[in-house]
Amino acid sequence: MNANVARSFKLTIAYDGTCFSGWQVQPNQPTIQGHLQGALQRLTGESIQVIGSGRTDAGVHARAQVASCSLVWRDSPEHLVRALNTQLPEAIVVCAAEEANKGFHAIRDAIGKRYRYQLKIGGVRGVFDYRYHWHLHGKLDVDQMRLAAQRVIGERDFRSFQAAGADRKTTVRNVRACDLVVGPVGDDQAFYLSVEVEADGFLYNMVRNIVGTLVEVGRGKQTVDWIDQILIACNRDAAGPTAPARGLFLLRVDYPCSVLKSHA
Repeated sequence: MNANVARSFKLTIAYDGTCFSGWQVQPNQPTIQGHLQGALQRLTGESIQVIGSGRTDAGVHARAQVASCSLVWRDSPEHLVRALNTQLPEAIVVCAAEEANKGFHAIRDAIGKRYRYQLKIGGVRGVFDYRYHWHLHGKLDVDQMRLAAQRVIGERDFRSFQAAGADRKTTVRNVRACDLVVGPVGDDQAFYLSVEVEADGFLYNMVRNIVGTLVEVGRGKQTVDWIDQILIACNRDAAGPTAPARGLFLLRVDYPCSVLKSHA
């Protein structure tokens, strides 16, 4: 291998988004992409673009965001992980680096994603988890929310669940799963609820808008059939409110195995 030839890498990154202005580089703002690019520049002396699989908003977290980059690196991918983590703040961690085929692109090559939205229902604000949950008071009918969640599964036009003004070539997406998981009851009789949504792609604020809509059903303000009406409307005003950013986690980004370089 020519030591001066740039290699493509697939990076898997976890971060607590609380204190960052989202993924994308912004002037005079702390961002995930900005910190990663700064770390690579300090390690290599070169200006290297890091492309994330999606632009998570300010306050949104990730357990396994994926990014692509190309750089001259003479050591192993494992050493790249260790070197990067010495240059990053504690709230950002590169969990893995894998050598990818030339031209690997974190956005174009992705074939699916899964997000989790976390809620806490009832009780008092938890000092150790308020940054990662939307805390709601009052009762929620989780069974009705599950029925409503089933109505968003399938290949549909999700324009009503896209933030206003976020234009895309197409607003059709294939939602493969929308699962509700009830967590343990806390000491104050509160309980935790997660909404996990998996699809071939997502529109801007799509998950947060779905969650806000499901909460309206859970509160008894709307019926399960309302979901069908929202989808037919193709109008953001038809759906429920946007859930706060702090409860959202990017869990996983899926790629075909062919994106990784074979060393056989």
